Amino acid sequence: MLKVVSTRLAVVRNFFGGLFVIAPICLTLACKAMPLDNGEGALERAKNGLLEELQSEGVTDPRVIEALRKVPREEFVRPHDRYAAYDNRALPIGKGQTISQPLIVGLMTQLLGLTGNERVLEVGTGSGYQAAVLSLLCQEVYSIEIDPDLAAEAAQRLARLGYQNVHVKAGDGFFGWPEAAPFDAVIITAVAPRVPEPLLAQLKPSGVIVMPLEEGWGETLVRVRKLEDGGTKTERFGAVAFVPMRGAVRSQEEPGN
Repeated sequence: MLKVVSTRLAVVRNFFGGLFVIAPICLTLACKAMPLDNGEGALERAKNGLLEELQSEGVTDPRVIEALRKVPREEFVRPHDRYAAYDNRALPIGKGQTISQPLIVGLMTQLLGLTGNERVLEVGTGSGYQAAVLSLLCQEVYSIEIDPDLAAEAAQRLARLGYQNVHVKAGDGFFGWPEAAPFDAVIITAVAPRVPEPLLAQLKPSGVIVMPLEEGWGETLVRVRKLEDGGTKTERFGAVAFVPMRGAVRSQEEPGN
């Protein structure tokens, strides 16, 4: 059947271990018919199939795979999208936003290199799915959502599902969460013209920021590591296209201007 695919990511292209990944957005795709059985057995089979697909496409960290296995994605989508919770695609969650494609969640999480003791800042809570995955891989998650309605819904959902180490607030992620800093890692799920200076200041030495970054020729998924001397080292992981990060990052002048 025909499916209309919508996501907070646009077209995403990455190279991970030589793999070329394309995540669809806002396209009408011809797909095989999906079963409408949304029972627990069907969901479990779909989840297992998805995890096999993700591993074949570059999500190889066993801790990340296990976190994706444990988090019930069906709880983070709209009730009528429950049957599609384990499709490898984004799904709308309202307010013009989506729950991100599982492959992108897995790859970006993997790039953080979490070991279990970290404090992680997430910019862009959405439905709370990424925060839930992170919560199983680190000590504390602090997540900021610019839309207050989505922030409130995500906080309630995460509390109901028992994710006690996730803290959510509404606000402009550009400014970070100074009261909870410093952070070991930061993940940003929208593209920005530069690394937000407050987030870099709130990052510990040797910490990393994983985000899409606007560059002269397009957008790139990057991992920025903060060095002991305060400098940074940037690694690039391929061309991407995300929705723009909103707020002060678009209105404030570039440093030095």
